[in-house]
Amino acid sequence: MKRMSNEEALWLIQNEDLNTLGQKAFERKMQLHPQNLTTSVVDRNINYTNVCWVDCKFCAFYRHHKEDEAYVLSFEEIGKKIEELIEIGGTQILFQGGVHPKLKIEWYEELVEWISTHYPTITIHGFSAIEIDYIAKISKISNLEVLQRLQKKGLFSIPGAGAEILSDRVRDIIAPKKLGTQEWLDVHHAAHTIGMRSTATMMFGTVESDEEIIEHWEKIRDLQDKMGGFRAFIMWSFQSEHTQLKLEHPEIKKQSANRYLRLLAVSRLYLDNFENIQSSWVTQGSYIGQLALMFGANDLGSTMMEENVVKAAGAANRMNQEEMIKLIKDIGSIPAKRDTAYTVLEKFA
Repeated sequence: MKRMSNEEALWLIQNEDLNTLGQKAFERKMQLHPQNLTTSVVDRNINYTNVCWVDCKFCAFYRHHKEDEAYVLSFEEIGKKIEELIEIGGTQILFQGGVHPKLKIEWYEELVEWISTHYPTITIHGFSAIEIDYIAKISKISNLEVLQRLQKKGLFSIPGAGAEILSDRVRDIIAPKKLGTQEWLDVHHAAHTIGMRSTATMMFGTVESDEEIIEHWEKIRDLQDKMGGFRAFIMWSFQSEHTQLKLEHPEIKKQSANRYLRLLAVSRLYLDNFENIQSSWVTQGSYIGQLALMFGANDLGSTMMEENVVKAAGAANRMNQEEMIKLIKDIGSIPAKRDTAYTVLEKFA
């Protein structure tokens, strides 16, 4: 199969009929997933702290450490959340915080080890590239050593958060204190070298151009060619409520469902070395999330027992496993519960 060029991807984004795009993306998905399974995972987002010094303009969740609403969860509070997850059959925690200016590697090691010891059935999928990078800096060690030490304590994989758009022009506008494009890629490369897999994400709908979206895809496709360490690609639109970026750039418009589906379909065709693409029902709502399964997505992501970051910016969509199963069956696909590694645990025929 001939690999899609950047020029072809740009033409599809800007010119192709939406239905035709959907058909092409669906056909490609079915080539990769002929069993017609649509997977999802039962998990919980646990934000161990909301303290962050990075001040991303698109984020409404973070607080500075001296603010009244700032917190760091105790191990006992985290344990209670995990126990609630286990009660509903959960298998994974997506573990992320802000970038706390005072927490060093030893705190994270103790935390990961505590969770692994007390809750051995729970997979820890946690710590974004910027968290890893900052833990390394404040602890005066390398990113690789942070990953190795946390892996040894029980960290299974890292999420793709913090990618936003992998263009330094865009990053300098929306998150000037955040690590740069190459640094984000370097953290994931380091994880892949020790057999720790990760996900790749993209947040669109701020100040990026179509060309910069494709530049983002090219960078993660190139790293996937080299390392094969990404399990999935996840894309969502910027949620603007209560954000500094919206105040500074009132020209930023809410992204349409058409735009989301169009980009999703082209990502499925362009990212030919990514097996799994996730639907972002959390930002798009359940029915566009369902429609995404006809536009290249093969995974509905998480039931998200708890989600705070996107909610803080105005998106409050919720869905449980039963609702997911119904939506998947409605499009003629077979629902399946998976784990973090995309191993199917149970099918709901």
